[in-house]
Amino acid sequence: MTAIREATSAGRWLEGKLPTGVRAGERTVITGQLAFKRFRARRSDALAIGDGCTIDGAQFNLGKDARVTIGDHCYFTNAVFLCELEIAVGSCVMIGWNATITDTDFHPIAPAERIADAIACSPLGNGRPRPAIERARVTIEDDVLIGPGAAILKGVTVGAGAFVEAGAVVAADVPPRARMLGSPARQVGEVR
Repeated sequence: MTAIREATSAGRWLEGKLPTGVRAGERTVITGQLAFKRFRARRSDALAIGDGCTIDGAQFNLGKDARVTIGDHCYFTNAVFLCELEIAVGSCVMIGWNATITDTDFHPIAPAERIADAIACSPLGNGRPRPAIERARVTIEDDVLIGPGAAILKGVTVGAGAFVEAGAVVAADVPPRARMLGSPARQVGEVR
């Protein structure tokens, strides 16, 4: 009887208390000791997970201003969310192990700026500010399947019902119901 009551209660993290700014819907279960190891978000609505989700071993690396929203009835296993701005995931989305969703590069691209960033992050930085780093919202619509080892990069929208194959690197928008494969990902078919 206790197990049944727990399974129907509000969402929870099996490893401890949910951090401030995290809401998990009814019957949502989050597992994994590393889920919030790099959770630095300061927003009161930093992470909102819908009802009936299983978040197994996922990691939420959220910067101080980041926001991630996840719909209902999703299943993620060992996915990594790297967020400095915003990632929005719809309902009935499945994400395979070691897939990465990121809304930023987390470092500058230009060589001189990368050096300045490395110095700012090092003990030699003495409080120097980091150079501006490009960020762009990621949107994953409803009924999407993202295979193991795939990467969804900044600024991408993955259309409803799409299938991103294992290992695909998605750097451009994905049409609804498209089947994507490769690095960089290209459309190889349609989900029927």
